[in-house]
Formats: sequence, structure tokens, C-alpha cells
Amino acid sequence: MSSSIKNLAIIAHVDHGKTTLVDALFKQSGLFRENQQVDTCAMDYNDLERERGITILAKCTSFNWQGVKLNLVDTPGHADFGGEVERILSMVDGVLVLVDAAEGPMPQTKFVLSKALALNLNPIVVINKIDKSDARVSEVLNEVFDLFIALEANDTQLDFPIIYASGRNGWAVKNLEADVRGDMTPLLDTIVTHVPNATVEEGSSLKMLVTMLEYDQYLGRILIGKVLSGTVNVNDSVQALRTDVQGSVETARITRLLRFEGLKRLPVNCVSAGDIVAIAGLEKATVADTIASPDVSIPLKSIPIDPPTISMTFSVNDSPLAGKEGKNLTSRVIGDRLFREAEGNVSITVKRSPLGESYEVAGRGELQLGILIETMRREGFELSIGRPQVLLHKDQNTGETLEPIEELYVDLDDEFTGTVVDKLIQRKGEMTDMRPSGAGKTRIKFLIPTRGLIGYYGEFLTDTRGSGIMNRSFHSYSSYRGIIEERSRGVLVSVANGKAVPYALFFLKERGTLFINPGEPVYEGMIIGENSRENELDVNPTKEKQLSNCRAAGKDENIKLPNPRLMSLEQAIAYIKNDEMVEVTPKSIRLRKKYLDPNTRKKMSKQREE
Repeated sequence: MSSSIKNLAIIAHVDHGKTTLVDALFKQSGLFRENQQVDTCAMDYNDLERERGITILAKCTSFNWQGVKLNLVDTPGHADFGGEVERILSMVDGVLVLVDAAEGPMPQTKFVLSKALALNLNPIVVINKIDKSDARVSEVLNEVFDLFIALEANDTQLDFPIIYASGRNGWAVKNLEADVRGDMTPLLDTIVTHVPNATVEEGSSLKMLVTMLEYDQYLGRILIGKVLSGTVNVNDSVQALRTDVQGSVETARITRLLRFEGLKRLPVNCVSAGDIVAIAGLEKATVADTIASPDVSIPLKSIPIDPPTISMTFSVNDSPLAGKEGKNLTSRVIGDRLFREAEGNVSITVKRSPLGESYEVAGRGELQLGILIETMRREGFELSIGRPQVLLHKDQNTGETLEPIEELYVDLDDEFTGTVVDKLIQRKGEMTDMRPSGAGKTRIKFLIPTRGLIGYYGEFLTDTRGSGIMNRSFHSYSSYRGIIEERSRGVLVSVANGKAVPYALFFLKERGTLFINPGEPVYEGMIIGENSRENELDVNPTKEKQLSNCRAAGKDENIKLPNPRLMSLEQAIAYIKNDEMVEVTPKSIRLRKKYLDPNTRKKMSKQREE
């Protein structure tokens, strides 16, 4: 045991206040000066995280309390990023389970808690957001206890300490009725007394399991993990061991050691067992590898990661507008970037598609792959993305086809319950629970195929007038539940190249909903709108008004068009059908047909029917 170091992770469902609570712990521990200006959610320093208000990547930080160094790992709350949470649990010795005082335990809470309990970690339960007007503390505490029992927690784990907190207001108490709501001291004291000291192995040989991988333009590959035994010094000779490879993957010298101090990484010369460290100097080692001294021959065991459930095809952008907005265009450059992403993100797998210069990228959900695509387009990539496909499995014993099933929770107003239940049942969902969750609110639980949720979120928001909340998490693999109807309406497809003109769009708006503004470039095979009927309709958005020597009663300047439906990246990916694609560039998101030529589309459609 390392008596001066404690490693813990903070886990919770999305938007339950993890990162805000970490901000409060930073201030309480004296990490910042009293008059220092600090951004809220200091751990979310990624641009996408700040824009979306969510945590995407697990991050390490540390601070001192009562002479003890606390290494804290802030984890994502979305189920799509569950792989980020699974892999870091191997380097911590305790967890803070954060639960919203109004919402209670949610799918991601259950998913991550089950992983923590299986590793025999003893959690500290924090009921957060106590100051909310709809807080229901006693009911939520009972739900948490029921969840522990359902996950078969042992007696020690069931005897969890309970802290009531408001991360936004910076206070925590052990007794909600009697204690003064002052600061975060009760929570920090509970961490010091309840979380065990960092576990280490006896021996002087270095052993460190890599749990996170990052890249630095100056240092190259940076490997992060907990030193399980021995010490590590700058310029030490080390080797990388892998469980499925005989012998070492590579041998190298450590060029830089970085220790976490608050929000910074400080270079040090030596790190001892029990501490979490970042090292540089290796070129091939990756997540789940063991960094060890030359005399070690057996790698450390890594936690198995749940398999991906959904895949998309990433291919070269071959539209007529290709190359006008991006700089990374070729299949080789796209492939290198995807394989590099798969090295650091263990929940993503990449393989080259047999159908030409494209790649099959598999992950946990549309949001996770959408974040990857958004990151790539900001790096200057141009891509064509296919419709998400669910990864089916075959039972090795019976040969039966199995599909991934999601555990879905929907919170909505009572008046929208009938519509949502009806549509989810049409998508092969099975309602397993329904209960009131507040004044005029209902929470419904479903078990539904993953493919039944593809493209449903936008429809759900429309049906609930933007007030509904939908949360999902992988549940299990089950028997294939049959055919699910796709999008019920057809699309408007351009048959011409050029720029969309107001005159043409004015007459097309009667056919359905437009996706483009006047003046935008269009090309043959590009989807410019949604048809009001089921069939696909070829249209010409570039058609100009025929000029004559007769005076018109009205002027073209008087043409008024409704605002087009502009889709986000995730909405576009969820909208398309199997014969459609999303064209992604640094500046634009366009929908298009897989085959741009109308004759080719008709030929391929006949082949599919045959």
C-alpha cells in the first residue's frame, strides 16, 4: 500500500454534475487562489466538450488534502463513451457514485456501477443537486440501495457512506437535517477515510498497465496509467508487453515523465508505485499494454471491454464539390487517422472494407461515432458517411441470430405518453416499467433493439415538443425481433449542378420540406429536401424564371421562402437510408444519394428488388 496516495474515479450518468463537483473540490483543496479567475467545468477543456456541455474523454487530475495526494479521474456520463470509463477502473481503488437528487439512478449509473462492483471497489454514494426544487432525496436513496442489491453487491459494498451535496453551490454534508451546509470538507474527509490507499505489488521491477493514450506534437505518443510496482525514472530502459503477442512489442528509453498536479502535468525525474503517471518515449505501445522492466516476461491482465454495437462506413468524398473545403481527402490519410483513433479508444474498432477504398468503423452508438466525425472534419477531413448498421451476432450453440438490445428510459409530460409508447412499440420496443416522476411527468422504461433507435431521437423531440429526455444504455444480446419500418417519407433529389435559386425553391416548397437555402451549391444526386409523400422525387433547384418582354405583376424580390430544416451531424446520420450518404466537410454537411446518377440508382434498385 502507498500510504500517501489515493486513486479514485467519479462516475455518474450524463448531466448529474460530475465536472461541476470536481470544480468545487478544486476550490476547497486550495488548488486555486481566492481571487483567481477559473472557468466553470475546468476539466472539460476540449472544444467539443465545452460546446456541447458534456464530458467526452476521461481525464486525470490531482490535489492534496490533509497531506494525502488524491488522484481523481473525471469520466464521461454518456453510455456511448462507456469504454472510456471501463478502462480507467483498473487504475483506481475507489469510486464516487454521483446521483441526481431528482432523476435518481439512470442507465449509465447502472452500467458503470456494475463494472465497479465486479472489480470489488467500495463506492461512496453522493446525492447531488440537493438544492433542486424537485429533489426527492429519500426515494432516490432507496432506488440507489435497490440498484446495489440488483447488481449483487456484497455486504461491504452495501454499507456505503452517503454524502448529500450541491456541487454548484460548493457544499456537502453527511446529515442533511443537522449539519451546517458550509463547504466540501465532509466529502473530502470521507474520501480520505473510506478510499483505500493505492494498491501496489511487491517487487522492484516496474509494471504499469496503460489505460489511456494521447498524442503530443512535441513528445509524440503519451501513455497514461498507474505504476503497479517498482519505480520509473527518466532514461530507464523499458519494454512493452501485450497479452496476445509472444515477447515484447518494443523496447525503448523513457524520454519524459509527467505527474498530474491539479490541471497541469509537471515533468519529474522519478515516480514510485501507486501513483498515476504519463510517460513518453515509446512508439508502438498502446492501451492495454504493460510497460515493464526488461526482466519482466508476463504482462498484466487488462479489463475486457464490451464489444461495439453499431458500425458506419467511412469513405472518400467523391461528390462534384469534393476538395473545395478540406485538405485531407485521400483514402490513405483517412485510414491512418481512423486506425490512430482506434489505438487510443478501445471501444472503437476499424477495418478496411472489402468494397473498395472505405473503412468499417464500429462503436457504441451514433453519438460516439458522431463525435469522431466532428473531430475529423475540424481537422480538415472530407468524408462520405453511410447509414449506421447494427452489428448482429450468431449464437455459437444454436446458430440463432442475435441483436443488441438497449435499456431505454424516457422522461416526458403525461400528455405525450400515448404517442411515444405507440411509436416505440412499432420499433419493436417492450415496455417494462412506467411510473410517475414528478408533477405531470412520467418515466417509462423499455427494452428495445438498437436499430429501433436509429433515427428516432429527432422524431421523439418533435412528438414531445422538445421537452422529452431520452437515455439509453446497452443491455444484452437477444433474439432478432423482425423488420422495423424505416423513414416513412421520400426525399427531393437534385437533377442539376449549380446554385439553388429562389424561383425554383419557391415552387418546390409545396412538395415538402427544404434542407437548403437559396444560393447554396447543389449537384446531381444531392438531397435538397424531404418529400411530403413516400416516393423519391427528382427536382431541379437551379431552374431560372424564363425571361420575356412582358412585364410581370410581381417581382422576384417578393419571393418568400420558409426557413429550411438544417440538420446537425448526428441528425443527418440518423436521417439517411441505406442508399444514401452524408457528405461531411469542414464547412458543410450535405445529404446525397450513394449513386449520384439517376439511371444507376434505378438499376441498383431493381437489383435489390430481385
